[in-house]
Amino acid sequence: MSYVGPEFDPPQPERRESPGRFRRGPVVALVALVSGALLGWLAYEAVGSSGGSGNTGGSAGGPGSSTAAGRSATSGTSAPASSSSSSSSSGKSPSSASPGDDGKRADTPAASGPLKGKVIVIDPGHNPGNFQHASEINRKVNIGTNWKECDTTGTATNAGYAEARFTLDVAHRLRTLLQQQGATVKLTHDDGSPSWGPCVDERARIGNTAHADAAISIHADGSAPGNRGFHVILPASVHSGAADTRPIAAASHELGASIAGNFVRVTGEAPSNYIGDGTGLVTRKDLGGLNLSTVPKVFIECGNMRDSKDAALLTSGAWRQKAAEGISEGIVSFLRG
Repeated sequence: MSYVGPEFDPPQPERRESPGRFRRGPVVALVALVSGALLGWLAYEAVGSSGGSGNTGGSAGGPGSSTAAGRSATSGTSAPASSSSSSSSSGKSPSSASPGDDGKRADTPAASGPLKGKVIVIDPGHNPGNFQHASEINRKVNIGTNWKECDTTGTATNAGYAEARFTLDVAHRLRTLLQQQGATVKLTHDDGSPSWGPCVDERARIGNTAHADAAISIHADGSAPGNRGFHVILPASVHSGAADTRPIAAASHELGASIAGNFVRVTGEAPSNYIGDGTGLVTRKDLGGLNLSTVPKVFIECGNMRDSKDAALLTSGAWRQKAAEGISEGIVSFLRG
């Protein structure tokens, strides 16, 4: 995902809001994030500098590298690596899937677990088929604050590993982890169904209709080389047209803080060095998937696909497993309070 788009509003500093229907506070998670980021950065530098991605020498993608249509991205190859040793919040082994397995094997929710009765919606950003449906994804939809394209193709590494493939892979791994915790998990799209999109307003509607206890949209950024790290995007308090995030803004901030703190701890990746002032948290009001949500929801940009060091991580199956584990543990911590 990229930051340049129609009527883009610059990211806003995170603002504290009075608690809504959730009574947890984000303070503990934020403290953990700040302290964890310092340790995580050391591990991040070691991991990022120890292996190459084969993405050097390509044209550098800056902001705006995510296009509405017209670009076909080729597939990437997952780097071989050993399985992550991180454990889940419940103390169970986080997954039976191997690092190179995208998690498709576990399609049935667990009979019991700490998340039994909870519904979680995972929104894999973009869609591998979007580039074949230019007219469909270019049509404008109302996101409350303005009108934006239905969807975009997303970005890619310099070697051609598409963001849409990355997001689906992490979504499958995350689904497996959450189902093992007993949750009911729904994806906004999967395995070519639908063949494009859904539009951003429909992605929000899927979470709303499911009455999700938490929803997350998975992305990777397409910023300039040298810009590294992850960030979690929180919904601003918006009340405009069909958008009213006031009832879910505080809970979404808690969800985002929990995911950010666990993501840096599990993956070792530092918060973004180009946005969010080192907190890993950014507030925006220009994203339809957040504006139109009536359930706690955040986006995560797991790294910058156009930076060679971040790309080496994003194209590694072992690292994508860690990314899924970090997100899962953040969701579990949020839901268990």
